[in-house]
Amino acid sequence: MAHLCQAALVALSLAAAAGAQAQATVKNDGQFRAALGLGASLASGNTKATNLSLNADAVRATDRNKLSLYGNLQYARSGGTTTADQLRLGTRYDQNLGTQLFGFGGLDLERNKFANLNLRAQLSAGLGWHLIKSPSTTFDLFGGLGYVSDKYKSPMVIDGRSRDSYGYMSLLLGEESTHKLSDTTSFKQRLTLVPNLQNRGEFRANWDAGLAVAMSKAMNLNVGLNFAHNSEPGPGRKSTDTLVTTGVSVKFD
Repeated sequence: MAHLCQAALVALSLAAAAGAQAQATVKNDGQFRAALGLGASLASGNTKATNLSLNADAVRATDRNKLSLYGNLQYARSGGTTTADQLRLGTRYDQNLGTQLFGFGGLDLERNKFANLNLRAQLSAGLGWHLIKSPSTTFDLFGGLGYVSDKYKSPMVIDGRSRDSYGYMSLLLGEESTHKLSDTTSFKQRLTLVPNLQNRGEFRANWDAGLAVAMSKAMNLNVGLNFAHNSEPGPGRKSTDTLVTTGVSVKFD
């Protein structure tokens, strides 16, 4: 029974620490707008657990271009052992080349201790198409080329050699959309596929989705979902990671 109570307390503290999937307001007026979701919990006594979650989203948009900044941090310790340590940061610049065509360039950084990843840096550039662009709904398709550089915590066997780093050219294929469901509720999602051009058949995929319900002008109730898949995660590691977040975020408009 003690073990069951301890497990339940850890689960509750993890849920409490899950930061909101922040969504910044997008307006084509050239002003930076941001949103921040933060969650934390600390348990002591029979259970010793610390959890921290942080999500951030910032956008500056005009009728001609858009600059996006985003980040996600997950960290947890239980019983003196680190149980989660993941950081994702990124930025993307979009430039409209016509009514529907746009070009983009981006940089994404990722660290994940339990995926043996010290640092992954991905540079990408390409073209996209505004399939739908209205006040209530946007839907974009995009594709291009990228270069991925991985640095590992422990050496991995890749192409028959033990390596502590690995770089390769990749494709970048994706879609993203935003949906204003009502005056107070919005939803956005983004799917990206990154096929490895050096080792055919290997790929990574990420799907991020978030639902935001306004509680006031500055605060949202949020639910977020993330799936991350790696077709070649390495020996002893799972190919898919799933993260669900709930909580409150603050908007800076």
